[in-house]
Amino acid sequence: MSGTRTAPEDAYTAEPFVPKRGGLPALRAAAAECQGCPLHRDATQTVFGAGKASARVMLVGEQPGDQEDRQGKPFVGPAGHLLDRALAEAGLDPADAYVTNAVKHFKFTRTEPRKRRIHKAPTLRETTACGPWLAAELDRVEPELIVVLGATAGKALLGSSFRVTQVRGTVLEEEIHGRPERLVPTVHPSAVLRADDRDAAYRGLLSDLKVAARALA
Repeated sequence: MSGTRTAPEDAYTAEPFVPKRGGLPALRAAAAECQGCPLHRDATQTVFGAGKASARVMLVGEQPGDQEDRQGKPFVGPAGHLLDRALAEAGLDPADAYVTNAVKHFKFTRTEPRKRRIHKAPTLRETTACGPWLAAELDRVEPELIVVLGATAGKALLGSSFRVTQVRGTVLEEEIHGRPERLVPTVHPSAVLRADDRDAAYRGLLSDLKVAARALA
């Protein structure tokens, strides 16, 4: 890379890094080397999806957080613990779900060096760049249902006009990356943690996840 013009991240697409063959282990290994957008520069590592290829439900969030970036696994921070609790309460076994994010690298800002890393929402361009990974995960897992966690995931899957408040807790039927899919949108669990009335926000998330559980029954 003699200059920034030739850097692969300038193309803003993960497509050249996504293997055409192989299962989830092959995807995960290839994703570790992804330089499809500039986010790979500052993140500790790629945080790929986790779960079985036979999972009936796929949960799609926004991007890894601080703990996920450090551990290399999705949904292992506070929001992930809250999600696991809500899934179990709704009748969905977290161990039977495949969990991933629309964006595979942690995007953050720091107020000062060595200070806490503060989550920063990915842009549509960054989300689109990571789209080929999400398409490949859907192709390998072939879930019966996708639970869409928040606005960024919804826009990644359903387009920029998606509004989680308008469709949360409903079963949508849409074509995603050439496949007919059923989706249940809800808020991201981190939004519950940030809510002024956390109990009410949790009840809303739980209600939406019960819709997902009934759709899988």
